Amino acid sequence: MLERVRVLVIGGGAVGCSCLYHLTRLGCSDVALVERDELTSGSTWHAAGNCPTFATGIGVLRLQQYSSALYRLLAEETGYPINYHVTGSLRLAHTAERMDEYRYVIGLARPLGLPYELLGPGALRERYPFLELEDLEGALWDPLDGDIDPAQLTQALASGARQRGARIHRFTNVTGLAQERGGQWRVGTSGGEFLAEVVVNAAGYRAAEVMALLGVRLPSVTLSHQYLVTEDVPQLTERRERLPLLRDPDVSYYLRQERGGFILGPYEQEARAQWQDGIPQDFSYQLWPDDLGRLERYLAAACARVPLLGTAGIKRVVNGPIPYSPDGLPYLGPAHGLDNFFHCNTFSFGITQAGGAGKALAEWVLQGGPQWDLWSLDPRRYGPWATPGFALAKAIEVYQNEYAPAFPYEERPAGRPLRTSPLFARLAEAGAQYGVRGGWERALWYRRSGAAAARRHSFRRDHEWFEAVGEEVRAVRTGVGVMDLPGFSKFLLEGPAAAACLDALLCSRLPREGRIALAYALDERGHILSEFTVTRLASQRFYLVSAASAAQHDADLLRRALPAEGARLRSLSEELGTLIVAGPRARELLARLTRTALSSEAFPWLAAREIEIGAVRLWALRIGYVGELGWELHAPVEQLGELYERVRAAGEALGLTHFGMYAMDSLRIDKCYRGWKSDLESGYSPLAAALERCVDFGKAAFRGREALLAERAAGVAYRFVPLLLGEAGSADAPYCSALYRGEEVVGTVTSGVWSHTLGKSVALAYLRTAWAAAGTELEVDLLGERVPATVATEPLYDPTNARLRA
Repeated sequence: MLERVRVLVIGGGAVGCSCLYHLTRLGCSDVALVERDELTSGSTWHAAGNCPTFATGIGVLRLQQYSSALYRLLAEETGYPINYHVTGSLRLAHTAERMDEYRYVIGLARPLGLPYELLGPGALRERYPFLELEDLEGALWDPLDGDIDPAQLTQALASGARQRGARIHRFTNVTGLAQERGGQWRVGTSGGEFLAEVVVNAAGYRAAEVMALLGVRLPSVTLSHQYLVTEDVPQLTERRERLPLLRDPDVSYYLRQERGGFILGPYEQEARAQWQDGIPQDFSYQLWPDDLGRLERYLAAACARVPLLGTAGIKRVVNGPIPYSPDGLPYLGPAHGLDNFFHCNTFSFGITQAGGAGKALAEWVLQGGPQWDLWSLDPRRYGPWATPGFALAKAIEVYQNEYAPAFPYEERPAGRPLRTSPLFARLAEAGAQYGVRGGWERALWYRRSGAAAARRHSFRRDHEWFEAVGEEVRAVRTGVGVMDLPGFSKFLLEGPAAAACLDALLCSRLPREGRIALAYALDERGHILSEFTVTRLASQRFYLVSAASAAQHDADLLRRALPAEGARLRSLSEELGTLIVAGPRARELLARLTRTALSSEAFPWLAAREIEIGAVRLWALRIGYVGELGWELHAPVEQLGELYERVRAAGEALGLTHFGMYAMDSLRIDKCYRGWKSDLESGYSPLAAALERCVDFGKAAFRGREALLAERAAGVAYRFVPLLLGEAGSADAPYCSALYRGEEVVGTVTSGVWSHTLGKSVALAYLRTAWAAAGTELEVDLLGERVPATVATEPLYDPTNARLRA
């Protein structure tokens, strides 16, 4: 039997059925779902069913907000009854840092219309009468939190999909996957074959098994999560209203009412990975044996916090599988290197995220992209470098820190170092303090000799590295600095059709030979997908550089743009390293190392030359991300050590200083240089991003051109601007902080930092165009405090670019 279908979803849990439901909701009825057993038989059936809207990332926050709204209406829409209790929740805080986290999340949530409240200890018993208040700073109140029956939710989604024409095949195991020449997928199953235009892998903890059929490794680890259910207690059975859900993240557990008793679920330190040698063929509706010893201290803490819990007997313990990615976030979006194949799997919180995930997946399949930028969930954020050992170490670390504060600058150690530059050890000896970007270890800042080693994390500006970063910034502004920047995504595009191929992909004008241009690839909506530094090495030979984390994303984008013949694409990401030399004395330093003329006449700003330094032949690009005279030196990885030693030796007499990512961030924001997936994302066009100079409307065609023309004609709704913040406030503007004009939210911060150059807090933001004029007075939400902010003119530093052109 061969069944033809437009979209085939693999996996019948809450997430897979949500994908099916939302595909039909967008009008695609030619869809089918295959499930190896019965619907809900994986992680869904034993899930606790908690449905928070709270999240510390904007993408997940949006998913969960949408899910909550959908679930409140789903039973009526589908005619399928659902036990959904919207009880609200209290998230307790034992520390000032935890209260700051809540203030940060409230700042994210308010522009989305989520009515969170920050409560002091005195207000908590009004919401939760059985609560002991000792050592509490307060709590966050989420009135939309609650719990839902996972099986009923899944069946309701399946019912809604069936009503619109979807087919569901239970007890149908996928046994083979192959893509035909025409792009369709032939999917072998125990119940026959399917020919599908699009495949969606929603197989939960078996998602990696599905990818193994294609010889692809998906970084996924199955952990055991336990929760216990108590007997009924009279004080709960006698209540007319259900208790709010209670979370105590500083201890690491959740506690909620279940009928007349409680459910207690800790995220304990003794996290256990399962099935490292493979998943049993049949684990449907099964659990592992209890391991209550792991939960004892959390149970004791919960009983002390809610003494009523200590009066209840334990009825049963649930110990079941939950899939984890290395960062604990799901995989949602296109699969790397495969056409018409999508991931929607590896959800650690699949019940509360299923609704929003299904919506985003359906939009990706049917409309080319989701409403929201969800890069943090994109499966292409991990490449082959994410080894099984790395995935295991990080998954356990995430589970152990599931409720830890989401400090903005915390760098957790598990699984590291993994990808390192040849200079890693040498820079560590020089004091480099490392963080990870795209799997690569990069120096964030340098500890000065004799400085005490102390790690503290904060949402405020009291970081241990603050003064050290200031020194690095001043060194680059006044002298010369060197930075090792491993991990750039680098591509070589060449062939007789290379220029035409690139010209059709990018909205920007291609540079002349020997020159460099900043260029953007857009989607059909005219929104920004990718940013490239394009160097034209020859008439039909281009060197493209993009963000480290974009390696697979941009490889897919470029591969799909290639013509049938006439252009070849090659990745140079692993072959070339990058050394940055920047500052007013950069030319003086390099002049000691090369015979190449370095004057602005011979080697102008935005020019590229092949030069020699000692035995190292490299590409020198006169560009930078710090707003000073400088060069990027792109050299073979095996010769990077020699290059660095020559630069270091030549710079000793000039006061050469190492600088790291934190200094670069302060320097680049002074110049209003945008960051990919912070200031530039698929929610905005280059017109909104104030990048009209990078759009060539004179070109006959490029992807997104018609949408940009329409936006320009209608008027751009939002505008990218820099902000100067007032003196008040002990923090810099976090990502997605709300901007207010009176009580109206008029914009969102995308980057905020202390400018060591200007001596004040600055930010980059998108504002409604009506409020984007220079001089407009606004307020920004900094951890619950309204701080004055003034719209400025970009760039904030060196407005004529005189220092770049020097």
